[in-house]
Amino acid sequence: MKFFRFLLYERLKKSLIFFFGLALLTFCHAPARAYVLPGPYILKLMTQNLGKGKRLLVTQKLVLLNDNPNKNPVELSETLKYIFPNTFRSDILSENIQRIHILSRGRALTVIDGKTSDEVESRYDHYKDLLLFRSREMLQERLSHLGVDPKVSSLGRFQGKPAYVLGAQYPDDTVPQVWLDKNTFRPLRWIITSHTQQRLEVRYLQWHTLKNTWYPMHIEFFADGNLVREIHVENIKVNPSFPKNLFDIEDLKSRYPQSEPTASSGQEKKESLNEIQKTIEDFKKIYK
Repeated sequence: MKFFRFLLYERLKKSLIFFFGLALLTFCHAPARAYVLPGPYILKLMTQNLGKGKRLLVTQKLVLLNDNPNKNPVELSETLKYIFPNTFRSDILSENIQRIHILSRGRALTVIDGKTSDEVESRYDHYKDLLLFRSREMLQERLSHLGVDPKVSSLGRFQGKPAYVLGAQYPDDTVPQVWLDKNTFRPLRWIITSHTQQRLEVRYLQWHTLKNTWYPMHIEFFADGNLVREIHVENIKVNPSFPKNLFDIEDLKSRYPQSEPTASSGQEKKESLNEIQKTIEDFKKIYK
């Protein structure tokens, strides 16, 4: 009897060793899936890590590139005013164009050459959203409105750097998505896609810190893979004072008349233009 118990014990032991080894082998060869932080939490870390400044004054050069090699790029001086977490103003003033763009508490207004434009925001204006909204809830709502699903997050790599991808499962780049550096949570790129417009990609480069506030010194815009616009930051001031009326949309509406509505045929023609041509038209054909 003891002999049979010994044989049964040995067989059972060998079976357990075999199944344990098989399970271990399967585990070792299974694809590793790294844990990915939830999208809303990633956005919270991003807004926190951009800094503690309450306001920013940014002066920069806006460079509009042309697909015609015989024409030089156009450089415009632009001044930005940020009041975190949701108020912004951009002023462009040159010999050829005067443009004011304001975003204040969810409302937007654009004034071109002294007249209120019927197009309050363009896709190019959205680059500042990742820099402006220092509230996770506000930023999440803004991104959702622009087609990015913040509840979807994955891990990817951009230019050799590990990154969090919000709005898509890496490597899918066909849907709107925001990329953040995995270590710093600062924005790397924003892919804006649409069924009716060219794919637009914004890249945030050369991050610089001043008084515990981070800001990208170089921003690039790609339309369908072609570099069409650049921003070169020249100076940043943290926590300057701004007159309140600079952000008063109703005051601007009272001082600037509404532009004449565009004829339907002209509007259809405008929508058929590519992004570079549309930029030229929006800035009053400054390439001439």
